[in-house]
Amino acid sequence: MIMFDLPVETKAQVRTYTKFRKNLIRQGFLMMQYSIYIKSCINKEAAQGTVNQVKRFLPKDGHIRSMIITEKQFENMKILVGEEDRNIEILGENRTIEF
Repeated sequence: MIMFDLPVETKAQVRTYTKFRKNLIRQGFLMMQYSIYIKSCINKEAAQGTVNQVKRFLPKDGHIRSMIITEKQFENMKILVGEEDRNIEILGENRTIEF
């Protein structure tokens, strides 16, 4: 799981935000919520490799956090309001979800 808060007050900052978001999508991430992207990985090593890939295109400003959780932990997440996003169905039966 990648969670981020990037400044978008200037045109340059908006371009940086857009570039970061597009890079996440190229790496196979799906939007779970605004500024929260998830990717399913086969194991912990693959998840860590994905985090390392994200580190290659980090913007200089803002806050970006990553979290690696297991499929079981992800399954225990509760939706308190609204409905589950259809992107979650795409993730499949992999063992580790990278956040």
